[in-house]
Amino acid sequence: MRKIITTSLLLVSVYAMACTNFIVGKDASTDGSVICTYNADDYGMFQNLCHYPAAKHAPGEMRRVVDWDSNKYHGEIPEAPETYNVIGNINEYQVTIGETTYGGREEMVDTTGILDYGSLIYIALQRSKTAREAINVMTTLVNTYGYNSEGETFTICDPNEAWIMEMMGKGPGSKGAVWVAIRIPDNAICAHANQSRITTFNMKDKKNVLYAKDVVSFARKMGWYTGKDADFNWNETYAKPDFSGRRFCEARVWSFFNHFSSEMNRYLPYAMGFEENAEPMPLWIVPNHKVSVQEVMACMRDHYEGTPFALDSDIGGGIWEMPYRPTPLTFELDGKKYFNERPTSTQQTGFSYVSQMRSWLPREIGGLMWWGNDDGNMVAYTPVYCSMTVRPECFNTPGADEITFSDRNAFWVCNWVSNMVYPRYSLLFPSLQEVRDSLEKSYFSAQKAVEERALQLDAESPQKAAEFLNNYSVDKAQQMLTRWRQLATYLIVKYNDMIIHPEKDGQFTRDENGLGTRPKRPGYPEKFRRALIQQTGDKFAQP
Repeated sequence: MRKIITTSLLLVSVYAMACTNFIVGKDASTDGSVICTYNADDYGMFQNLCHYPAAKHAPGEMRRVVDWDSNKYHGEIPEAPETYNVIGNINEYQVTIGETTYGGREEMVDTTGILDYGSLIYIALQRSKTAREAINVMTTLVNTYGYNSEGETFTICDPNEAWIMEMMGKGPGSKGAVWVAIRIPDNAICAHANQSRITTFNMKDKKNVLYAKDVVSFARKMGWYTGKDADFNWNETYAKPDFSGRRFCEARVWSFFNHFSSEMNRYLPYAMGFEENAEPMPLWIVPNHKVSVQEVMACMRDHYEGTPFALDSDIGGGIWEMPYRPTPLTFELDGKKYFNERPTSTQQTGFSYVSQMRSWLPREIGGLMWWGNDDGNMVAYTPVYCSMTVRPECFNTPGADEITFSDRNAFWVCNWVSNMVYPRYSLLFPSLQEVRDSLEKSYFSAQKAVEERALQLDAESPQKAAEFLNNYSVDKAQQMLTRWRQLATYLIVKYNDMIIHPEKDGQFTRDENGLGTRPKRPGYPEKFRRALIQQTGDKFAQP
């Protein structure tokens, strides 16, 4: 997603609208899945669970290209003869594509190009059966019709391979792009979070490294690079990390790696952003244990807990220690500039997913996207199978949009709850967490039986299996919405006016006269009491 402040050469600095992707190779996961994730973060962003049905297209049929961010019409391109079913960011062949925007050199943006990064993702999903094919589709399209977005990092995965690709335009009217794509080793994990991550790359490794033929010569032509091809460094040349690129972006990558490595302290100076010549992090690491889908979900909910970036040691979180901070990320006071931390889990997430791609299952069963329509920490990830052709109403609600509330819409009901929880986090979040984790536990507990039944149906007809999984996914999504509406009204009653109404066995209690039992008044948490008295001294001391 987009960022907002530019410098003279680089579109780096202050990532107010920023995304996060994590990647797990098939030999690094507990069950052999390729796993990838996406937090789509942008203030004011409202997104349904998108759907593009499979279709056949007649010669000469054209496709309108409308900018994914701005809804602006860019032009038309020819349709492919055949396009594949896409639900969310996964297609019927289990190809999944996500992104994060890093900006890069301002002069490389081609404002005349037709294809923006979002349109490129969904067109590629409709035209690709593998990750490699998606890379070819994306690069061919931008070379033909132009690329009008800033520098972008794409996650491109299928059941067998995980790739990271970085792309930039070549300036107004160029009708082309420079790019490099690297396959992540099967036993490794990778991440990107709005800072270009590819540095040098092995141009001789044709199996695992793909790149534009002019990736180096273009930089030479522009006077940005004079060294040998083998020494060419993508992000040093096109999107050099500065303080904000490291602290607001690379720190999220560091935190993900830190969950699966005991050696990340070595890269802490780099992620902190203050030491200009600190050792940069590798593009990937081999985790110290096999990684589960549930662990990846937990990482999508990360607020730097237990690290030097943790958000629990100052008054920024308010009385009830909210691990979120208001934006913009930087602010000024008395002529001095300051900043807020930017963890993976953030309030501006429009949707979040964790995608599983499983090579040993029929594709209509193997592709599973765990999806949520708000901040990943504040939602239950619900199952969305790649073969779905009918969406749950809660993820595609008629009439609901970014300024129109609907209690039938997951985005708005989830935001209703999360915005109650944010300012009273330590008080209210345990109630949300209990419901969230209970729902997810039920989904994972049912998964084996559901997929065994789908396999039985698949032996009769793949269409029957797809319909069964579609119905199951719709049912779970609507169940989640019902439970979240109940959670909203529960929170209002339980914590009304900063008190706590007692309950027993899931019911609010009453006294012998039939009135609600007198509520508890929790007052300030001890940490905040101490901070208040340190600030005010004896001003509020009783005689």
